Amino acid sequence: MTASATYPSSFRATLAQHSLRLRRSRAEILQVNVGKLCNLTCVHCHVNAGPKRKEIMTRETIDRVIDWLATTDIPTVDLTGGAPEMIPDFRHFVERLKALDPPRHIIDRCNLTILLEPGFEDYAQFLAQHEIEIIASMPCYSPENVNAQRGEGVFDASIKALQLLNSLGYGTAPHLPLHLVYNPNGAFLPGPQAELEADYKRELKEHFGIVFNNLYTITNLPIARFASYLKHNNKLADYMLLLKEAFNPATIEGLMCRNTINVSWTGEVFDCDFNQMLKMQWHDRGRGLYLWDVDLASVENREILVADHCFGCTAGAGSSCGGALV
Repeated sequence: MTASATYPSSFRATLAQHSLRLRRSRAEILQVNVGKLCNLTCVHCHVNAGPKRKEIMTRETIDRVIDWLATTDIPTVDLTGGAPEMIPDFRHFVERLKALDPPRHIIDRCNLTILLEPGFEDYAQFLAQHEIEIIASMPCYSPENVNAQRGEGVFDASIKALQLLNSLGYGTAPHLPLHLVYNPNGAFLPGPQAELEADYKRELKEHFGIVFNNLYTITNLPIARFASYLKHNNKLADYMLLLKEAFNPATIEGLMCRNTINVSWTGEVFDCDFNQMLKMQWHDRGRGLYLWDVDLASVENREILVADHCFGCTAGAGSSCGGALV
């Protein structure tokens, strides 16, 4: 498979300057963005998700994704959105994934507050019952910063949701991992991940009795809603310069685009969720590819589509869906 378009990028030139090529390795994760419907409207959201969005994955598409997955040995499915739990067929998706032979490990990228919304009160128990790993957005351990980024009242709701998850064994039972995600509340890079994790664990345990496994630091990428915020505040050029000057070649080996196949709510295929939002779809002979078009054997060593937003994942200690890279 080859890309049908070449994206102008000084990022590509930067790779060349360091004699680096960004190509895919063995696919280990299928990341599925099930849609843009969300109960929150966060400032940093790269999806532009919100309560009024209509884009959601249908049951027909879910079944086509799972039927394709069943022909592969990809062990992990990473469900993201929006709020993944809000699509009508979320439970169906999870149950079909767990019914595969072998069953797949599932990650749910949860905004926490959805677990308290009317109609979703039993979703925490559902996640625990199916041993789903939770990666939850928690941009700070102080209410001021969380509410500024995610909306008034979100901090208190997040704390209640974390306490609920802890009561079910999340964060303590080995089969129920609970990780938190830190995004900077502004146009700057995350601090050292290990130091922030220690701060989070101390503050959340001391003030709220909350425990969790790991903290992941993720850099805000200059696309979608965060790009609009930067432009509105005349900070976009400065932020791009910050990212470019912080380019770290040591991050390339661990980038999530190397071992993750990203799928949209319609089934289209991308190198990562950020590329999906920029419509940088995989192509073959001029035709946009859907997951069920993909021969997994031909994916390895495929060149990854890049543009200048990629500086966000390679700045400083690096950034991926699993946090810092180096």
